[in-house]
Amino acid sequence: MDTQQLAARLSKAVADRTAIDQLSDDAPDLDLAGGYAVQRVLREEAGPLVGWKLGVTSRAKQAQVGVSAPVFGFLAGANALDLGEPLDTSQLIQPRCEPEIVFVLGRDLAGPHVTAADVISASSGVAVGIEVLDSRFRDYRFTMADVVADNTSAGRFVVGTPVPPASIDLRLVGVVLEKNGEVVATASGAASLGHPAAAVAWMVRAMAAHGEGLKAGEVVLSGGLTAAVPVAPGDVVVASIDRLGTVELGCR
Repeated sequence: MDTQQLAARLSKAVADRTAIDQLSDDAPDLDLAGGYAVQRVLREEAGPLVGWKLGVTSRAKQAQVGVSAPVFGFLAGANALDLGEPLDTSQLIQPRCEPEIVFVLGRDLAGPHVTAADVISASSGVAVGIEVLDSRFRDYRFTMADVVADNTSAGRFVVGTPVPPASIDLRLVGVVLEKNGEVVATASGAASLGHPAAAVAWMVRAMAAHGEGLKAGEVVLSGGLTAAVPVAPGDVVVASIDRLGTVELGCR
């Protein structure tokens, strides 16, 4: 099957709000490069983009799934939630929420030698975010190539009010995820590749191989800092990060 056919399968799953079997069941030769090719087809169909997202940024998770680097996907403007706007779970297949440190770019950033320090310097702010994952694959069962093709399970996202990053050690900030008033997970910023800016720098270097980079005004979700929690109508999820603030997401 070619990339257009594989992308069409994913698009149909989104439209039908129905999970499908992983693509690699019928396309066993699908590799990471092929996954990104499918993702680029979806990106061309997604409308205006507002940023990017990272996945598999935990070293432990990388070892678990047998990869040595993160993966990344795009953020479509149509999938952004405003502060206070509820998540309509009926629009998704199997939503799960996770807390993120979000970078807001103040200037363009590109090139094969970008560092974490460059990312911080180029960022006008950092913020708390909640990413709503929504794999199109049944029971979140997929290979790394599958999840890359599926735009790293991107569903919805909400970003809090940014604060200046210069005086904050993002490795050490404490992260708390609550669901319905109970703490369900904790972490630190270092859970994302040792430093969330390092994860973003890796992505910029990877994008440089395709002549791409980050643009001023874009946001970057730097990777889930805890395990993602399933949500359903009536649930309320709160992500709090030291010195960055708190974001609450209600579900209906």
